[in-house]
Amino acid sequence: MDEQELEKARRHLQQPSGEGAVRRLSSLEQLASLDSMEGIARAEKSPVPAFLRVLPKGDLLHAVYPGVLVALTIGLASSWLSSRYGAPVMLFALLLGMAFHFLHEEGRCVAGIEFAARNVLRVGVALLGVRITIDQIASLGLGPVLTVIAGVVTTIVVGWGIARALGLRHSFGVLSGGAVAICGASAALAISSVLPRHSEHERDTILTVVAVTALSTIAMVLYPLIASSLGFDNVQSGIFIGGTIHDVAQVVGAGYMNSDEAGQISTYVKLLRVAMLLPVVFIIAFMVARMGSGDGAGKVQVPVFLLGFAALVIVNSAGVLPLMVTDQVADVSRWCLVTAIAALGMKTSFKELAVVGWRPILLMVAETGWLLALVLGALYMGL
Repeated sequence: MDEQELEKARRHLQQPSGEGAVRRLSSLEQLASLDSMEGIARAEKSPVPAFLRVLPKGDLLHAVYPGVLVALTIGLASSWLSSRYGAPVMLFALLLGMAFHFLHEEGRCVAGIEFAARNVLRVGVALLGVRITIDQIASLGLGPVLTVIAGVVTTIVVGWGIARALGLRHSFGVLSGGAVAICGASAALAISSVLPRHSEHERDTILTVVAVTALSTIAMVLYPLIASSLGFDNVQSGIFIGGTIHDVAQVVGAGYMNSDEAGQISTYVKLLRVAMLLPVVFIIAFMVARMGSGDGAGKVQVPVFLLGFAALVIVNSAGVLPLMVTDQVADVSRWCLVTAIAALGMKTSFKELAVVGWRPILLMVAETGWLLALVLGALYMGL
């Protein structure tokens, strides 16, 4: 409701009633104070404080800080719940964020929620590069590298094909396939940021993150049991767990649940899958640009966060960063991703997720099963 509408409402309220009484509002602010009621928005924007006007992008900071602060607070609460109850922090961030969906409908928090879901997300993805070195990848040998590459490529292709067969959007098949094949929620957020926007874009992203987190948690419990029942040694168990489970945290938990050696190998294999994020997102961005229409068709702009990801891998591989620095940067990356996923949760309602049906869930279960079968096949072939 803008000022003209508010003024019109004020005049209407000042008209005499049937009893001759006059109902008055002393000021525009009194009517604006009703903005907490459903359907009435705040009449005036909050003015930018003087100390922010002198800062670069001070107006942007003033606009986004309420929403970012709420998302960060949800992230802090999610981290505490995760440490206390042992469930994935991403899942807590999503569910708590969705409970605050009303903040994204109107008010001061909307701009900050959008900023966190997009910009903060990209910072977090870029900083993931500090967790990977070229030596880690080379130490695995050729077999696991080929297995990981085949798993990532074929899972995305299979996801695209099954999505088409089920009548889902092709982009959802690519999004879910990349999330299953690479690194779960982080990959879903990164791939989502370069896919074409449509009316159900945010819902698809949230659904993918929720499903891949749930499947990753189930796999963390079941896959070590599968490895033991199949008689895998520590090296085979590490390759199996690192090559199949979706999220990094669950890979580490499942690997070290088996043994220290299996935990170390599974972590390296998983980081190799994370390293595939850069070429996969770049290829998707390239294809989206090539298939685009209008003046921008055929023009490929490499996302800055991908360049940052690659630069950090190179710098970290050179060994110039102290361990303390890499640990701190990894923590910042984690908090950025948790904050971003809380913001994504606030952008989506339970009502919207309730209408997706069974087909997207079937798609992601099929992708998970495909990756599991491929890695098992590679291990039995001696790769």
